[in-house]
Amino acid sequence: MKYGQFLAALRRNGAKHVYLLAGEETYYIRKAEQAVLKALVPEEAARSECVQSFDGDVSADELTGLIDTVPFFAEKTVLLVRNSNLFREKKGDKDGDKEEKKTKSRKKGDPMERLMDRLSDMPDTSYVIFETSAKADKRRKIYKLVESVGAVLEAERERPWTIDEWLRGKLSEINRELDREAMAYFMNAVSMMQSIELEFLDEELNKLALSTENRRFTKKDISRVFASVPEVSGFAMLDAVSARDMKKAIVILERQLSEGTYLPLILAGLSRHVRQLWQAKELMARGVRGRALGQPLNLNPVIAEKIGRAAQGFDAKLLRRVFLFLCDADYKLKTGQGGEELLEEAVIALCRK
Repeated sequence: MKYGQFLAALRRNGAKHVYLLAGEETYYIRKAEQAVLKALVPEEAARSECVQSFDGDVSADELTGLIDTVPFFAEKTVLLVRNSNLFREKKGDKDGDKEEKKTKSRKKGDPMERLMDRLSDMPDTSYVIFETSAKADKRRKIYKLVESVGAVLEAERERPWTIDEWLRGKLSEINRELDREAMAYFMNAVSMMQSIELEFLDEELNKLALSTENRRFTKKDISRVFASVPEVSGFAMLDAVSARDMKKAIVILERQLSEGTYLPLILAGLSRHVRQLWQAKELMARGVRGRALGQPLNLNPVIAEKIGRAAQGFDAKLLRRVFLFLCDADYKLKTGQGGEELLEEAVIALCRK
C-alpha cells in the first residue's frame, strides 16, 4: 500500500499485529511508524514500557521467543525491528521460484518456519513492526505472509508528477492552502530538484505556517521555502529563457555567477530545461499536447503544460543545437577548457529571436 492508503486502512480497520514498512522514502517510514505506535499505544509516556527496539535483524529463534513472551509491566509488547534484512532480495536469487523451493525443502523445526508460523498466529498481546530502507522482495514467502496477515507500506520516493497527494495532505495538516501562483511556483521548483526531500519540504512548510497567520500562501511565501535549494535558485532565469527575454535572463545569470553559484549546477539546470523544451516540441509535433505531456516528460501535468506552451516559441533545430552545445560545454567545464562564457553563449542563442 502507498502511504495514503496505509493511513486510511489504519484509521478504518485499526492496528494489525504485523507490519512491514519498506522503501527508500524514510520520511514515510517514520510517519507510518509514528501512526502505528500511536494506534497501538496512544499514551506516549507508556511506549517506553511497551516498545522494544532492535537495529538489524534479530535471530528468528530470539524473535519468536520475544513474541511468545507474556508482558509483565504493560498490556502489550511491540517489537520494532529496524533495518531488517528478512525482506531483501538475496544476491543471485533472480528466479522468483527459488525462494518458494527453498521454503518447501525446510524442515518443520527450521527457525524461519517457526517464526513464520508464529507471525501467522500472533498472541493477542504481541505486535511486530519490521522496517527496511530497501525495496522489499515481493516473491519472498515472509513478505507474502506479512501482506496476508498484516499490512505492508511501500515507501517509494515521490516524483514531480506524484507530489500532489503529499502536498494536499500536508496543507490540510497545517490548515493552509496555496494561491494559483504559489502552486505553480511550488510545482516548478519541485520539478527542478534532483531529489525530492520530503523531510525538508515538511520542515520548511511547518516553519512557514508558524511565521505567517495568512491561511493562503503566496508565491513570495513559497519562494522562501526553496531559497536554500541550489538547483532551484536558477528558476527565474529558466523562466526568462522560456519567455526568450534575453536581457532578463543574462542579468539573472550574471547575478548567479556573482553570488558564486557552482557553474556545473547552472549548466545542469539549463541543459535539463532545454531537453524538456525539445522533447515537448517533438511530442507536440506528434499530437501530444497540454497536460498529456506530463507522462512522457515525467513532469507534473500542470508543469508539463507550461513547458509545452513555452516550447511553441522555439524551433526544434535550435533546441537540438543548443542542447548538443551544452553537452560539449559540460565536458569543457569539467576539463578546464571553458568557463562562464559558455553559459552566456547558450542563453543568448536561446533568447535571440
